[in-house]
Amino acid sequence: MQSGKGQANMAYIGAIVAVATIGGLLFGYDSGAVNGTQNGLKSAFGLSEAGLGFTVGSLLIGCFIGAFFAGALAEKMGRRNVMRLASLLFLIGALVQGFAHNQEIFVISRLMGGIAVGAASVLSPAYISEVAPAHIRGRMTTIQQIMIIAGLTAAAIVNYFFQQAAGNDSTNELAFGLAAWRWMFLAQALPAAVFLIALFFVPESPRFLVARGRNAEASVVLSKLFGETEGRDKLAEIQGSFSADHRPRLSDVLAKGTVLRPIVWAGLIIAVFQQLVGINVIFYYGATLWQAAGFSESQALLTNIINNSISIAACFVTVLYVDRIGRKPLLLIGSAGMAITLFIMVYAFSTGTMTGTTLNLPGHMGMVAVSAALAYSALFNISWGPVMWVMLGEMFPNQLRGSALAVCGFAQWFANYLIAQSFPVMLGSIGLAASYSFYGTCAVISFFLVQKFIHETKGKELEAMEG
Repeated sequence: MQSGKGQANMAYIGAIVAVATIGGLLFGYDSGAVNGTQNGLKSAFGLSEAGLGFTVGSLLIGCFIGAFFAGALAEKMGRRNVMRLASLLFLIGALVQGFAHNQEIFVISRLMGGIAVGAASVLSPAYISEVAPAHIRGRMTTIQQIMIIAGLTAAAIVNYFFQQAAGNDSTNELAFGLAAWRWMFLAQALPAAVFLIALFFVPESPRFLVARGRNAEASVVLSKLFGETEGRDKLAEIQGSFSADHRPRLSDVLAKGTVLRPIVWAGLIIAVFQQLVGINVIFYYGATLWQAAGFSESQALLTNIINNSISIAACFVTVLYVDRIGRKPLLLIGSAGMAITLFIMVYAFSTGTMTGTTLNLPGHMGMVAVSAALAYSALFNISWGPVMWVMLGEMFPNQLRGSALAVCGFAQWFANYLIAQSFPVMLGSIGLAASYSFYGTCAVISFFLVQKFIHETKGKELEAMEG
């Protein structure tokens, strides 16, 4: 059945979505805060390029751990309680990263922050999908991606402010004798505290409540969301979608023996290829990339802000069209567009010459590379950026949603880690052109995989999802 468009309590749903997407804001902020702190990290901890890659990438180790266990824990503790734990880890991780004076403590705090990011990345869109009406579910979940980019943008703006306040050098000291790069991490504590407090004012997911046999509580939540009549009907539909013989468990992702269900393979495709197209090279190493193209540190940080602002605008295009033309067409458009812009970047980079670790591009090729990179980010955020999270939150049947999110979330963040860890090494060994040739090839492959294996979910009730 279709959710009643006239009965849904949109003010209540909007408030819930606003709180849930603070997790996306922190996801973006925690991921982007390291962008522009590399010089400070190298100076404070005496890091090599490989050491920097590990220190930056240690967040992502926590991410794939957090994504995996969050899905499983969410089936036992509830979506809301696990997000509360994540918000607490965000808060502690931000403070420890800012004050750490040895690499080991810093890496441990990065891991803590990463666990929180991984948990929020899979649970926020799933939670939104489980409370939003089907006809606007794509738009509501896309807000998560807008908040992720808003977090990245906020981190870029804060980093730029601190860098400028410290005399254009992030290693210089600011207030209380702390270097500017440390304040870039400490600033995360404020939104983390807001998230923790706000999560005490939203309800638990009605799908989780039904799965745990708490039908009376689920009925109350559904009535607040959709009205008494539709809430009662929806409760019956949700009850019918769960297996009568057991509660949700991790083995539900398997079809026979050790073979994953086809729907889980489809989820793995979009989860992994979202990272293999190389988007997080720009998110995590944007300052390094722009400097390799000849920009100063200040210009590089400012370009990050411009890039993230364009990305937010692109997400609003998704908000307009994801529930109109559907998820699959947007993925196909994104794959084709990203392939074209990535290979334009490859061409521009191939014309340059290296001076040490700095790439010098002739004439207007620097602007060609930057323009292509900005177009690439915009195309990603019209398509694969938000749509992957929309689909992972909605494409699985109720019985296996938490378990499938655990598997796909782990794979997504593991691929993310491999890309982030390998980029500094690739940059130093094979250069930007060859590195981006790999990402461009993955974008081409993703087009054909989506065409063959991904099915449209636009407008379908969660109870109608098949796997």
